[in-house]
Amino acid sequence: MTVREALRETAERLRRAGVPEPEVDARLMLAHLLGESPLAMALNGERPLAEGTRAAYARMTARREAREPLQYVTGEAGFMGLELRVTPDVLCPRPDTELLCEEALRALPQGGGRALDIGTGSGAIALALAKRSGARVTAVDVSEAALAVARENARRVGAGVRFLQGDLFSPVAGERFDVIVSNPPYIADGEWNALMPEVRREPKLALLGGEDGLDFYRRICAEAARHLSPGGALLLEIGYDQKDAVEALLARHIGAPFARRDYGGNWRVAGARLGEEAHA
Repeated sequence: MTVREALRETAERLRRAGVPEPEVDARLMLAHLLGESPLAMALNGERPLAEGTRAAYARMTARREAREPLQYVTGEAGFMGLELRVTPDVLCPRPDTELLCEEALRALPQGGGRALDIGTGSGAIALALAKRSGARVTAVDVSEAALAVARENARRVGAGVRFLQGDLFSPVAGERFDVIVSNPPYIADGEWNALMPEVRREPKLALLGGEDGLDFYRRICAEAARHLSPGGALLLEIGYDQKDAVEALLARHIGAPFARRDYGGNWRVAGARLGEEAHA
């Protein structure tokens, strides 16, 4: 079987399983196995696949047919130019979250300052901040399994981040930061069964945010002021319909809120600076 034949067969299997963009996933999985870019692989599509490669590709295809996220199948995900390891213990980094990271980079003081990433998961945000700024970055997660993945990613990309286990601000009692950033669980509990099969294969701990999806926003906003330096910024990823509710929490506890849309036009980031008043 040639590369081109394997791609065609796999794409058809994924299409029958209801996988979105089956041709893309078929190419990415085989390119990962071959250690090539999809373009380089396609340029030599008539070469035969070794038996071991065919067997490994079949195993990957079966996992993707079962609607396991592509990132778990390949074990890797890209974020802000970093190639990160991901496992079912962490949320798959998403391109939309890069907007949150970009806002955090802009909010950091010249020279770096101190940043805190709450619920770090794979470490994607914390590692990108550490690599792209001079900030001293601390990352917190309640899951030791997630922190093991994050620490491995820090070694992989060569980033110096302090990782601490604990619930929200508990591991950093008495500390203050110039930027606090978080992509908290924000899906309402009742929406779980309506999510795509791939999303339901990710850890509930990183996704479900209580009856209305706002439990973690309430807790973070209520506690953040004690951990922000004067004028420091709290930045949060939000669901497309959560802007007003999260801005109300920010206004109550932090300062004048603002929000940013992602490239799809959905509200994606809400934030505020400590003590900053709204301008007329």
